[in-house]
Amino acid sequence: MKKLRLATVFSGIGAPEQALNKMNIPYDIVFACDNGERELQLTKEEIIEEANKKEKDINDYVKELYNNLKKINYVKKSYMANYDITEEKWYEDIRFIDGKKYKDQVDLLVGGSPCQSFSIIGKRAGLDDARGTLFYEFARLINEIQPNFFIYENVLGMLTHDNGNTWKHIKEIFESLNYEINVNILNSKDYGIPQNRSRLFVVGFKNNNVNYREPDKIKLTTKMKDYLEEDINPKHYLGQKGFEFVTNPKYKNRARVNQDIIQTQKANQQFNWNGDFVFEPLAKVKNNEKIMNRAYVGNWNGQIGVIRQLTYRECLNLMGFEKAFKIVVPNVPAYRQIGNSIVVNVLEAILESAFNAMRGVE
Repeated sequence: MKKLRLATVFSGIGAPEQALNKMNIPYDIVFACDNGERELQLTKEEIIEEANKKEKDINDYVKELYNNLKKINYVKKSYMANYDITEEKWYEDIRFIDGKKYKDQVDLLVGGSPCQSFSIIGKRAGLDDARGTLFYEFARLINEIQPNFFIYENVLGMLTHDNGNTWKHIKEIFESLNYEINVNILNSKDYGIPQNRSRLFVVGFKNNNVNYREPDKIKLTTKMKDYLEEDINPKHYLGQKGFEFVTNPKYKNRARVNQDIIQTQKANQQFNWNGDFVFEPLAKVKNNEKIMNRAYVGNWNGQIGVIRQLTYRECLNLMGFEKAFKIVVPNVPAYRQIGNSIVVNVLEAILESAFNAMRGVE
């Protein structure tokens, strides 16, 4: 079977790669890119000017600038530990990828830029009108690379940002690329994962004859408890202050306990008691000295027991990641990377519909 040629930007911890793994579809990574939530103070134009003055390759110079920040790119660390990719195929900054270098060498391009507001400079919402935004860079790469199809993901807030003007312009730019454009709003709980996570997906095809259809919803047959682990590090258990916070009805929008369907996982989940938590009866943990030395024993819904965070592995489980995914980064970046990712099961559903649609025009 011919390998699918995959390229990703804002690559995170590789949800598209996970989807392809689970679907047993062989693939080669053409390139991946993520700055790991590190920011350069110089503008794109200033960086290009400095690189030219120093007579340096632009991407070598950009890597040097990021290294000078003295901040670890934990996203890259996670990605490199889990996927077959060389250093040469990794980019630190989407703004400096030359898409023309990869023209007609990519089957699937995936990314989801931060939602940014931008002003329309000209009278049409073309690529030039989006300059200065990271969305522009994603659209530019589509235009330069000409992938067979692409998937763009973002939060629903993009639809209402700036009174709907941001989405209006983004949609117009997508339509200006001469791709067959399909816009879906898909929720993880409709695709096999008990997480209430609605996201915007734009699926585009270079072949305008492709008749893509939104993936059919499936009945949810699992609950949060089905994704929990048995061997839990004691550090995940809450003390008295945390226990009382997450069980206080006043904070139910920030913290929930033992729900069948969890709320949306996010970058700051599990910190300041934010996210979903697990109550365990006292009988389950009372013989574990390390847990009992850390956890507060309290009353929740008439039961006596302890409460803990979801672990990194449980959060990954609830994003559809494989058990084989390696967790190689510390506490804070681990949770951030998981919360910022895409639910793998949703991508599987999109890819299945996309492949079926493309086979229909072969």
